[in-house]
Amino acid sequence: RKDHVKKAGGISRPIYNPHRFLRKIQKRINVSIFSNYYVVRWPHFIYGSVPNQKNNDGYDSKDYVSCAARHCGAKSLLKVDVSSFFDNIHQDIVFSIFRDFLKYDQEVSDILADLCCHNSHLVQGGLTSSYIASLCLYDVEGRVVERLNRKGLTYTRLVDDITVSSKSLDTDFTYALKIISDMLTSKDLPINEGKTRIFRTSTEPLTVHGLRVSFHTPRLPADEVGRIRAAVRNLESLAAEPGYRTSHDYRHDYNRCMGRVNKLRRVKHTQHETLLNRLNAIKPLPSRRDVNRAKDMVARLEKDFDAKRHTHWYKSRFHRVMERLIVLSRVYDKTSEQLRSKLRNLKPVREDEIV
Repeated sequence: RKDHVKKAGGISRPIYNPHRFLRKIQKRINVSIFSNYYVVRWPHFIYGSVPNQKNNDGYDSKDYVSCAARHCGAKSLLKVDVSSFFDNIHQDIVFSIFRDFLKYDQEVSDILADLCCHNSHLVQGGLTSSYIASLCLYDVEGRVVERLNRKGLTYTRLVDDITVSSKSLDTDFTYALKIISDMLTSKDLPINEGKTRIFRTSTEPLTVHGLRVSFHTPRLPADEVGRIRAAVRNLESLAAEPGYRTSHDYRHDYNRCMGRVNKLRRVKHTQHETLLNRLNAIKPLPSRRDVNRAKDMVARLEKDFDAKRHTHWYKSRFHRVMERLIVLSRVYDKTSEQLRSKLRNLKPVREDEIV
């Protein structure tokens, strides 16, 4: 099913919601292939929407903070943006990933490419799309990274955002842009000229994925930290209104604010613990309506357990109830424990575990 979301600047971007059967198959492809450490090991320059990578010290994080950290201490940056990235990854490239990179035979590769594409290209919303987008340059990107490294440049890619950094202020990025452009052209991926720019510390603070990188570790911009503090203050004001902590709107605002505060933890900001303690003091509270809703959800799980306990939707509903019981336990602790006791016998299972 096709939908649209608004991008910055008011531009509409198409998003697709796969049919539940296709979603189930794509999830199995991810588990068996793309997120399987023994099948795909992601290189050090790929970040975003890929699993954390095992290394000698434990795990190498693949999120946007770790990506920005690779550029810390930079004095100049080149940012390259690919136009309509997913739409321009044709099914031929997807087929090549399965046949030439993963070494499946022709028929298997054809079927897998069909399952991962719509109208002969990748689409946003497909469960496999981000993995495939990260792999689409598998045969040319490593060589480009080596060539840039020899010039003292650091290259990373977070899905479709390519960043090249230099510790020198006056670096000429002409060579870097040329070989990156040639790499993308070889896959019929057009560069968005309007969003491809060079930045230098002499003109503005350098940021990568919204984080400042002119330090030893990534930092949030000062104005962003100020906005997070203001959001916490606003939430405290809302919490003081009689009965508002039991409302659905408050719960939504609280979860959103908590996510922003947790960004501070990820960059090890000193304000994180203080703001977290303030949020913990004003957690959402349940209402009688939440009690009734939780009971209904558990009753539905009991009804569907025998026939549907292996399905994605059953598992999703099970975890939603568990989340509701956390809120419920803040006031209705006995009711919460009774429902939790029932859920212990209603846990979802994998299809191959059904006897």
